[in-house]
Amino acid sequence: MSEILSKPSTAFEGQRLLLCGPLVEVALAVKTAVDKSPSSPFLVFDDATGRVIDLDLRGTKADVIDRLARPPAARETAHRAQPSKARGRGRPRLGVVSREVTLLPRQWEWLATQSGGASAVLRRLVDEARRSGMPQRQRRAAQEAAYQFMLAMAGDLPGYEEATRALFADDRPGLERRIADWPQDIRAHALRLAAAGQGQTT
Repeated sequence: MSEILSKPSTAFEGQRLLLCGPLVEVALAVKTAVDKSPSSPFLVFDDATGRVIDLDLRGTKADVIDRLARPPAARETAHRAQPSKARGRGRPRLGVVSREVTLLPRQWEWLATQSGGASAVLRRLVDEARRSGMPQRQRRAAQEAAYQFMLAMAGDLPGYEEATRALFADDRPGLERRIADWPQDIRAHALRLAAAGQGQTT
């Protein structure tokens, strides 16, 4: 299954949770539900970002899957992102790109004393910095996803502004108090998204 088709997603029919799962399964469930109840409001969310996913549900289920698997915008983006074949420096087969680095003399001197050479040291330092900042980035991404979902589904519900402040303050008990009266499925999904950056599932 392609990355797009397997993207974790969630569908709501009004305020009721319809399905959580891979995008292809969620899209087909929404198509079935729309065919049965065309006037019902449906929204599908990307669980990684909390943003609404626009689905084209026309035609057969095979048509829906085909469009999901090969979105034109993604193909165009991928085409533009192809690396230039003229690049000669670095190690392109390994994904290594050569670029200029500007350092002070004392920094070059320190790099020269490290094992593996300057490039190896810089790669190691970058990787260590990325790893050390990962929990904070994951927490921020989870907060943003929960916020986007809450904005779409609960922007008019009581306590919304206070809930968003609690969300970005990492105040889980405060968030739970402020959304206690929200519809159950909306409340549960918002908490699930907010908890994703803390290694929690609920």
